[in-house]
Amino acid sequence: MRIFFADKFPSQHLQRLADAGHETSYMPDLQASDLPGAICGMDALVVRSTRVDKDAIAAGDKLSIIIRAGAGTNTIDKGFAAENGVAVCNVPGKNAVAVAELTLGLLLSIDRNIPDNVRELREGQWNKKLYSTARGLMGRSIGIIGAGAIGMAVAERAAAFGLKVIMIQKPGRSEKILERMAAVGIHTVDSMDDLAAASDIVSVHVPAAAGTKNLIDQRFLAKMKDSAILLNTSRGDVIDEQALLAALDSKSLRAGLDVYLDEPAASQGEFHSAVARHPRVYGTHHIGASTEQAQNAVAEGVIDIINALADNQIINRVN
Repeated sequence: MRIFFADKFPSQHLQRLADAGHETSYMPDLQASDLPGAICGMDALVVRSTRVDKDAIAAGDKLSIIIRAGAGTNTIDKGFAAENGVAVCNVPGKNAVAVAELTLGLLLSIDRNIPDNVRELREGQWNKKLYSTARGLMGRSIGIIGAGAIGMAVAERAAAFGLKVIMIQKPGRSEKILERMAAVGIHTVDSMDDLAAASDIVSVHVPAAAGTKNLIDQRFLAKMKDSAILLNTSRGDVIDEQALLAALDSKSLRAGLDVYLDEPAASQGEFHSAVARHPRVYGTHHIGASTEQAQNAVAEGVIDIINALADNQIINRVN
């Protein structure tokens, strides 16, 4: 099988595929606009953040599968792929621990003002009086929106910090999820409004979809506590950024964000975001899944999909 990798992939796992007889092409710095000219003759395409549009799919004359080395597939034209007989598959849940770790890292950074501490020390400033005002996490409440792999990983870690975990009650959850919720001691509420009002911290862990766009809107932000913390390590468009800017300016809300609207497609470049620059926001560069542990786990999932395809099976198909 000829496999094209348009984003970074662990070298040891590339070697495993080569040892299994696959031909791999590895171009991790490829721009999305160059993808149509690069995948002719390829049987499979593996991407992380690279966008795969109609032009790229149409250019894949032998393409049978697109594998997203991660969970979210909003950067791939799944409908056009299906129309052209190309399966789109993902690797869900493998990066949950990494994203949960960053989520808690953002929360601790906000509570203890860690980035500002570091900045002032590097500038030769000593301001213990200013930075000795943290509230701490013990005994506070965190509302988690989304009970998937990442949401549950955040819940378990938050509980270990002594936070009261709140989720929205929903029918149809699996017995496994219900057991994990019970083990953590998660409290449930009936609605988004209830969660916003009850939470000192709100953390969002939902996929990008029509039903989640602007999920965190003006109404939700208005119901959050004045001094609450909002965390988003899922997708940028789940938050109405204009509403968030207004809330940041009108109340003592703070935010920790790893994702934004209109993020650059490339791994480096300029990015002018009013939200990212806001003084009440601590932001990172969409790095939630970017740990060695997570990348190795995701790579294992990609190899599982390729091995299944070699046996004429398609697993984790999303289109």
